[in-house]
Amino acid sequence: MSVPGSEPGLVDGLRQDLERAAFRVEHVEDVLGGVAAAALHREETVPALRATADALVGQDAQSRDVAALTRLFVLGAGAPRQAVDLALPSLRTAGAEQLGLVVAAGNGADDEVRARVDLRPYAAVDGHGEAHWWIASDLGEMATGGALRTDHVLGVGGASTTLAQVTVRDRRRRALDLGTGCGIQALHAARHTDHVTATDISARALAFARLNAALAGAELDLREGSMLEPVAGEAFDLVVSNPPFVITPRRPDVPAYEYRDGGRAGDDLVRDLVAGVGQVLAPGGVAQLLGNWEVRRGQEWHERVGEWLDASGLDGWVVQRELLDPAQYAETWIRDGGTTPERSPDEWAVRYGAWLDDFASRDVEAVGFGIVTLRRPSDERAAGSRLRRLEEVTGTVRQPLGPAVAASLAAQDWLAAHDDDALARTRLVVAPDVTEERYLTPGDPDPRVVLLRQGGGFGRAVQLGTATAGFVGACDGELEVGQIVAALGALLGVGADAVAAEVLPTARGLVADGLLLVP
Repeated sequence: MSVPGSEPGLVDGLRQDLERAAFRVEHVEDVLGGVAAAALHREETVPALRATADALVGQDAQSRDVAALTRLFVLGAGAPRQAVDLALPSLRTAGAEQLGLVVAAGNGADDEVRARVDLRPYAAVDGHGEAHWWIASDLGEMATGGALRTDHVLGVGGASTTLAQVTVRDRRRRALDLGTGCGIQALHAARHTDHVTATDISARALAFARLNAALAGAELDLREGSMLEPVAGEAFDLVVSNPPFVITPRRPDVPAYEYRDGGRAGDDLVRDLVAGVGQVLAPGGVAQLLGNWEVRRGQEWHERVGEWLDASGLDGWVVQRELLDPAQYAETWIRDGGTTPERSPDEWAVRYGAWLDDFASRDVEAVGFGIVTLRRPSDERAAGSRLRRLEEVTGTVRQPLGPAVAASLAAQDWLAAHDDDALARTRLVVAPDVTEERYLTPGDPDPRVVLLRQGGGFGRAVQLGTATAGFVGACDGELEVGQIVAALGALLGVGADAVAAEVLPTARGLVADGLLLVP
């Protein structure tokens, strides 16, 4: 399996050619059309192959170039050498061969050229604005038609996109991308960080990351090694990691893929990373990572993961986004490696059984997936005042989440510094994305249920009591919290203390979650 080169002159030529060809996400979708683009997202290539074949013989030069590059690097299909030379006029087929991107059958204009790597445009909004790059990785199962090799270097998948969109994007001095793979998290970090270190146990992955950084014009400090070993003794203001968190049976008849399997039993790798990442966090530093965790018989998921947070000694916030039973989990990751019951029924059965046996050996009833945010406080707060939050949010969220996470961390700091007396002297305003819903029984003048609903971020819905609903309705920045509480106490005839006991805890929660803001 080849690895690409990163010779500066050739990479510069490649970048110029890709820019000239307008090889971007929106133009690929234009060439494919809606039906073929949707089918490709389902990993069905036939409509895309037909659309690009038509575009190759069309009259529009830009569409021809985009079609040739899409066939070559996205679909894994052959393209005539002449079409590749036209699409890459600076690099040409010969230069692409030197970079290890393609292999040509011959020197004739009609001789077939095939890709040795996947190279596709990438676009995302990450909380620091729009990002547009080209990302190289190994050709996937869709292009090769076979199972993945164990040293496969993955491109940008759903997990990568999730992490990129949830990461806080305020200005940082030093960042670490632990387990960088193709380098996508490091590229995002380089947009708002002075110095980015990216590590991986795979030398092949680092070769792809080096090419992708060169294409993006980003400078990365790339280091080979396992987990925190390459950065021992250093401190970072931001750590991001899409680690090899997949729980895999440790058996010789079950392949371990470098990009997803950390070589540990169960969820030990994620546990150790959560507990140990504080070793490389500077004061005020934030670590954000994805992970799986086992839910074992007789224990709730948050009990197990909560123990990891306690061991870290850091502020901790865990959001569980998904919960799969052992069978669902096994099916997901066996298919991810390219093994299917249709193509390899015997291997499928053996691996399926191995996963079920492995989970049964530890009494695992389900596997959670979620986002872990950790922070080393910049001050020496008492343990009881540190953030420790574990919650389940399985509904639709508004991406990018990074700004909402950063705002919530800042709100937690503000709340820790302001007791109820200080809160009473504060003016609050309802966030602009918040709406109120009231549910009434026909003929009844008073609502049975009042909900505050958040339009952005985590899309939270909070049910309010009568006093709290009245309080939120009055939070327009004109009156202090204490003044509103006193007025409600008089209006409801129960006194300010009774209203404060109901309202203030809820108000703190609404500030923490961004439904109420401190102007």
